[in-house]
Amino acid sequence: MVVTVFRSRLREDARDEYPDWARRMSELARQMPGYVSHKGFVAEDGERVTLVEFESEAAQRAWANHPEHREAQRKGRESFYSTFRLQICTVERETAFP
Repeated sequence: MVVTVFRSRLREDARDEYPDWARRMSELARQMPGYVSHKGFVAEDGERVTLVEFESEAAQRAWANHPEHREAQRKGRESFYSTFRLQICTVERETAFP
């Protein structure tokens, strides 16, 4: 499994337009072959963290390169985020309960 960790901070002037883009990217991600799950969190200090799981590196790469997602990435760099950090991680071990 491959996990994408996306940390970001929204620009003040992006707060109105961003939610529609985020909803569309969530819908699109769910439709991608190899998609497992994703969740987003917002910290008290405003930092946002989204975790996205795909079955394989190839599935994650297909998501990263999807044309509509590429457009959202461009929009994010230009208009939405004051900062962001992206990490692509391979799961080495997993334990779950129950």
